[in-house]
Amino acid sequence: MHYHNVKQFSDLTSTPFHNEMNAICWERELKGNFEEIVDALPFDGTIKEVNREELLTLSLSEEGQQAREILLNDLSLLEEYGASPVLNLIKSYERDDFFFPTDVYSYHVDRSPIPTSTFLCTYFGAASDILPNDQAEQKILVPEIRNRLKELHDGDKADFDDFLKEHFFDLHYQEKAGAQPINLGNGHLWRLAVDHPDSPSLPCVHRAPIEKDGNTRLLLIC
Repeated sequence: MHYHNVKQFSDLTSTPFHNEMNAICWERELKGNFEEIVDALPFDGTIKEVNREELLTLSLSEEGQQAREILLNDLSLLEEYGASPVLNLIKSYERDDFFFPTDVYSYHVDRSPIPTSTFLCTYFGAASDILPNDQAEQKILVPEIRNRLKELHDGDKADFDDFLKEHFFDLHYQEKAGAQPINLGNGHLWRLAVDHPDSPSLPCVHRAPIEKDGNTRLLLIC
């Protein structure tokens, strides 16, 4: 199994990644009406960052207040841990119009120069997918794709790997035949392994969901 379930926040942050185990889930069945919060927040763009002050100004039902308390508590837990969580309303991300998209809808891994993890929780709306590493193929190793990238590269052959990293091509993957993505679901707080120099595991391959027209997601990420 490449992911592990825990029952409390302290286990989410303290359980070590190792080898193929590169995703940890704090399983939760959250009470509260998160849709009410989504509907109550003014939003006419594609992505909006929501801060504490804005949450606290909302006039909510009892279930809406329950949801707000959960959001505020999750933000506090992650900040006390040392992370920098951001709460977003999302209708859509920017998408690449290119034969090799490097947007978040493409399966990818996160990279960092220092040891860290990616945390995310979808409270409302479509949730992200993760993919076991043995069911994913790095796109730059696919011969047809690699050849097209070589055509784009106008530098020395010795610089080709640097070109791939500079444009984030090396971070992106595609599903192998028969792959079975795992949906992260609503309410669960996940910690995903990142590609960094001291990582004891493979980085977690993941992607954002393609939103349906008119639907809004409420997502915490850091």
